[in-house]
Amino acid sequence: MVNWLLYIDPGSGSYLVQVIAAVVIGIGVFFRNIRLYIRSLFFRPKKEKDEKKNEPS
Repeated sequence: MVNWLLYIDPGSGSYLVQVIAAVVIGIGVFFRNIRLYIRSLFFRPKKEKDEKKNEPS
Protein backbone atom coordinates (compact mmCIF):
# COMPACT_ATOMS: atom_id res chain seq x y z
CA MET A 1 0.00 0.00 0.00
CA VAL A 2 1.37 3.37 -1.00
CA ASN A 3 0.72 6.43 1.12
CA TRP A 4 0.57 9.64 -0.89
CA LEU A 5 1.38 12.79 0.95
CA LEU A 6 -0.69 15.63 -0.44
CA TYR A 7 0.35 19.18 0.31
CA ILE A 8 -1.03 22.47 -0.94
CA ASP A 9 1.05 25.45 0.05
CA PRO A 10 -0.80 28.59 1.23
CA GLY A 11 -0.23 30.47 -2.04
CA SER A 12 -1.66 27.69 -4.18
CA GLY A 13 -4.47 27.05 -1.71
CA SER A 14 -5.64 30.66 -1.71
CA TYR A 15 -5.42 30.76 -5.50
CA LEU A 16 -7.54 27.61 -5.70
CA VAL A 17 -10.15 29.15 -3.39
CA GLN A 18 -10.26 32.30 -5.54
CA VAL A 19 -10.71 30.28 -8.72
CA ILE A 20 -13.54 28.25 -7.22
CA ALA A 21 -15.27 31.41 -5.93
CA ALA A 22 -14.91 33.13 -9.32
CA VAL A 23 -16.39 30.13 -11.13
CA VAL A 24 -19.37 29.93 -8.77
CA ILE A 25 -20.08 33.67 -9.00
CA GLY A 26 -19.58 33.66 -12.77
CA ILE A 27 -22.04 30.82 -13.27
CA GLY A 28 -24.57 32.61 -11.07
CA VAL A 29 -24.30 35.86 -13.03
CA PHE A 30 -24.44 34.01 -16.35
CA PHE A 31 -27.68 32.21 -15.53
CA ARG A 32 -29.20 35.31 -13.92
CA ASN A 33 -28.64 37.26 -17.15
CA ILE A 34 -30.21 34.48 -19.21
CA ARG A 35 -33.20 34.37 -16.88
CA LEU A 36 -33.68 38.14 -17.06
CA TYR A 37 -33.43 38.08 -20.87
CA ILE A 38 -36.05 35.34 -21.17
CA ARG A 39 -38.30 37.13 -18.69
CA SER A 40 -37.99 40.37 -20.68
CA LEU A 41 -39.34 38.58 -23.76
CA PHE A 42 -42.60 37.80 -21.97
CA PHE A 43 -43.07 40.78 -19.67
CA ARG A 44 -42.85 44.43 -20.66
CA PRO A 45 -42.26 47.20 -18.14
CA LYS A 46 -45.43 49.03 -17.18
CA LYS A 47 -45.89 52.42 -18.78
CA GLU A 48 -47.02 55.24 -16.59
CA LYS A 49 -50.38 56.74 -17.47
CA ASP A 50 -49.16 60.30 -17.57
CA GLU A 51 -45.51 60.44 -18.59
CA LYS A 52 -45.53 64.23 -18.93
CA LYS A 53 -46.26 64.57 -15.24
CA ASN A 54 -42.81 63.17 -14.31
CA GLU A 55 -40.82 65.16 -16.87
CA PRO A 56 -39.13 68.36 -15.69
CA SER A 57 -40.47 71.52 -17.32
